Amino acid sequence: MRLKPRDTKFFDLFSVAGANIATATAVLAEFVAVPTEERAELARRMREAEHAGDDATHAIIEQLDRAFITPFDREDIYRLAVRLDDVVDYMDAAVELTTLYNPEALPANVRALVDILVKCAQLTADAMPRLATLRNLRDFWVQINELENEADQVYRHLLQFLFDGSHDPLTVMKLKEIVDQLESAADAFEHVADVVHSIAVKES
Repeated sequence: MRLKPRDTKFFDLFSVAGANIATATAVLAEFVAVPTEERAELARRMREAEHAGDDATHAIIEQLDRAFITPFDREDIYRLAVRLDDVVDYMDAAVELTTLYNPEALPANVRALVDILVKCAQLTADAMPRLATLRNLRDFWVQINELENEADQVYRHLLQFLFDGSHDPLTVMKLKEIVDQLESAADAFEHVADVVHSIAVKES
């Protein structure tokens, strides 16, 4: 019979990480909608969210190093912490690249892609507290998978737009770097869901 820890430290920390992802994604949604002159403040807020994500990841790993008994496999705890951190890192990279390249406008479908990330973030933030019981999580990974498929479709449309021959090569290169980071964020959400799915299967 497997011993379970009585404290909820890991679950609290995962919930913090999930809430921070929701915060970062809300900032991203604002960022892609504002005029160029308003981007700097939102980029600062995104960087704060990225630092908060790093802090949450470090806290989880430190707790993992200290804990004698863990609620589920140590490797899965580590993987989940890293995957959650990846989400914010990719969004922060997209914001940083946009700030550096400073395009006058982002392709219209960028907002559609970010809208999908917002939905993924809310699902993830809602799912993290449920790790404590591992109940009612199936809809989480199913819906994340569906949203990631939608993100792939939007990404392909963005590539079609960028390579339709109406943009200069340098602009295409810059915008593609930004879009690639957003698509990677969608993939990262799916990786989070995959780890949660794996944990639920192992612990069932």
